[in-house]
Amino acid sequence: MRVTVIMPVYNREAFVEIALQSLLRQRDACELDLLVVNDGSTDSSPEIVNRLAREFGHIRMITTENQGVTKARNVGLNHIPANAEFVTFLDSDDISPANRLRDDLQHLQADPALEFTYGKATLTNKLDPETFEPAPEAMQITVRGIQLGAGIYRASYLRGLGSFDESLPQSEDLDFLLRAFEGNPRYRLTDTICLYYRRHSGNITLEREVAQKAFLNAIHKSLIRRKRNPALEMPQGIFDLEELKRTRMEVAW
Repeated sequence: MRVTVIMPVYNREAFVEIALQSLLRQRDACELDLLVVNDGSTDSSPEIVNRLAREFGHIRMITTENQGVTKARNVGLNHIPANAEFVTFLDSDDISPANRLRDDLQHLQADPALEFTYGKATLTNKLDPETFEPAPEAMQITVRGIQLGAGIYRASYLRGLGSFDESLPQSEDLDFLLRAFEGNPRYRLTDTICLYYRRHSGNITLEREVAQKAFLNAIHKSLIRRKRNPALEMPQGIFDLEELKRTRMEVAW
């Protein structure tokens, strides 16, 4: 099974090596293609990626001028190889848990009609760089949130969704996922913890006013699509929004 993982990187020298290592340790589960989009980093992130590529292979990097995460994701989509069977995502400050790829790829392999799987994420404020797990003292909550990396998508299905909406500076992931679910695709919700989402002071989603405006804009775009095409349906019961509201970890989308 050939899997492309798209990872945008912008000035993540403190985190990108651990993020890539967490994927490299899973290379026995599939034919792994780690596609790093260097979005004009000015720190040592590109050097770290190149070093890992020389050491392990499986990594290729595309460098662009700084354009923001939404455009960087589209660069990744445009460079998915023709022979890719599946695609997923991991942000450069997050970690892919051990066996994450194996656990959900088995569903897609067993059922060729499945177009994607969608699992859970553990949100935490501290990750152990040695174990690649949340630190014992860390705050954490596991939810089915709005996370691109919670899905593994057949490449053929992903190509049909089109690109990320570059009018959205944030919530481009929500818009993309809503489009993925709206058309009544064949998918499976799994209990796999697909990523450890690292909460830190550099998260762009901490820009609350921008994040909230983009979130509402993405919801409005879904409403317009469904009004124009009654065959589309708003996905219900997929994202654990109420659980996220109850936590004190203050997730801002």
